[in-house]
Amino acid sequence: MRPGPYERHRELLHQAVRAITAGERCAPFTEATWRGAADAGMRSPRTAAKVFGSLLGRAFDLDQPGELGRVVTESSPYGTVMGIGYPRCDPAALVTASGRATAEWRVAGLHHRAGLAVEMLRRLNTRSHELALAVHHTTGQPLPAAFRAAGPSAQDRALEAVAQAFAESERVPADLRWEQTRRRGQPLPVCGTSTLVPRGVSLLIGCPDYPLWNGYPGLFTSLVTGNPVIVAPHPRSVLPLAITVRIAREVLAEAGHAPDIVTLAVAAPGERLHQRLATDPAVRIVDFTGSARFADWLERHARQAAVFANRTGLNTVIVDSTDDYRGLLRGLALALCRCSGTVRTTPQNILVPASGFDTDEGPKSLREFGADLAEAVDRLLAHPARVARLVGALAGEEVRAALAEAGRYGPVVHASQPLSLPGHPVVDVRSPLIVRLGAQSERVYTREWPGPVAFLVGTESTARSLALFRGTVGRHGALYAAVHSADPLVLAAAETAALDAGVHLVQNVADDLPADPSSAVADLPGTGAHFVTGRFRVLRSRHASVPATARDRRAAGALLDV
Repeated sequence: MRPGPYERHRELLHQAVRAITAGERCAPFTEATWRGAADAGMRSPRTAAKVFGSLLGRAFDLDQPGELGRVVTESSPYGTVMGIGYPRCDPAALVTASGRATAEWRVAGLHHRAGLAVEMLRRLNTRSHELALAVHHTTGQPLPAAFRAAGPSAQDRALEAVAQAFAESERVPADLRWEQTRRRGQPLPVCGTSTLVPRGVSLLIGCPDYPLWNGYPGLFTSLVTGNPVIVAPHPRSVLPLAITVRIAREVLAEAGHAPDIVTLAVAAPGERLHQRLATDPAVRIVDFTGSARFADWLERHARQAAVFANRTGLNTVIVDSTDDYRGLLRGLALALCRCSGTVRTTPQNILVPASGFDTDEGPKSLREFGADLAEAVDRLLAHPARVARLVGALAGEEVRAALAEAGRYGPVVHASQPLSLPGHPVVDVRSPLIVRLGAQSERVYTREWPGPVAFLVGTESTARSLALFRGTVGRHGALYAAVHSADPLVLAAAETAALDAGVHLVQNVADDLPADPSSAVADLPGTGAHFVTGRFRVLRSRHASVPATARDRRAAGALLDV
């Protein structure tokens, strides 16, 4: 007899649980890649390219309820004609189907659900190159970055979420036993049970730039905790999540479950599908990573749901002083250029004292720093091969509009220029725009600007920079901040300000600002534990008798079905 999904993946699952409990890194999918794609069971890049090509210009079938027709929403910034027709389904029908699947998925049990989640990840791992191509052609990311954001690293991130959900769910004891004292002093044995009850239908609203990296934690945490999931991709980036949904539905069907535990909701941009689904009374969980404006809208209007919103916000760098000026310039230049400014940690606001700051090369004025940073960007982008690995193609008109608008608000330190991309003569690739502003221009630098737009903000002092950082990020959110200082007091103050603002902080990382400074679990919105426990309730049943057996519960279920 073939073992069930939990038995097949038990060792890997518990390895991941032990790692997160110890605060260690567990990266089985990434580590397997170092042995080569064949050893990891992954399709080769050439095979993946053929599979990806076979998806283009055709209908993407999922056999979902409520299908009304087909919708094509994507275009590749690299010139490839996508033309993929996704099922356009009635949102009410998807919510109803998810609701019908809820009871079955809850009864399946934690261990079975976690085993199926790991099985989904193993199958996604074999499709890593195909998923990377899907991300590359829908988001504009360079292929190496797309592989990281869609392949083994993203799957390791998802496995962390599965392990966290499994561990938090297992903390709740299933059986309860204690003695209750009667009035006459005689003990009364009391038994009981604790049951994890999922909240209900979960909605994942896809991110346009990192659909899998940002989407997997919510998707897999909801599934392991017993909640069916409706996946609603951004219209600009549907294919990566559509492939994920297809694989999830295949795994569920093979295990004898209703595939509608996971469904795909796609519509044209003007149909406001995300808003309609998020405010449906039956939707009880909403996951979203993206702009603070839409996150605020969700928290105001999706009042019936637990909203887990991860705001991109105003990533900020505070410069006070440095013992490695050239390293600071290299790190900032790389952070500004990577993936056309769409990386979660790309800085938007660089706060510097207007009077200048001390370095290992002597004092530097704000103007000198701006000129040196612009030179570092140009030096980094001087080689076309490096551009191909580092900078992505612009994927949305809103980015072009932002580049045109932002340059009007102050002196341009570095103009955004077209870049040459080998093999793609007509692709729109741009260098970052850097604009110098005064601290009084808050209405400009407190907006979220898409793409490679950054502001060099001159402040009265480092103390003023810290106050601005705490205030602006506290109001508008962010995922990341960095501080550069040779003064321990400034570093301590920056750490306190970051805690007050609720943002991850990196101190004096000069050589290369990290692509993502936090682990999958650490940067889950609302802390890793609440990200899990907010998806279920614990209900207890107490009685002064022997608790019901599993056979008794099955018989009781039959009575309810009559």
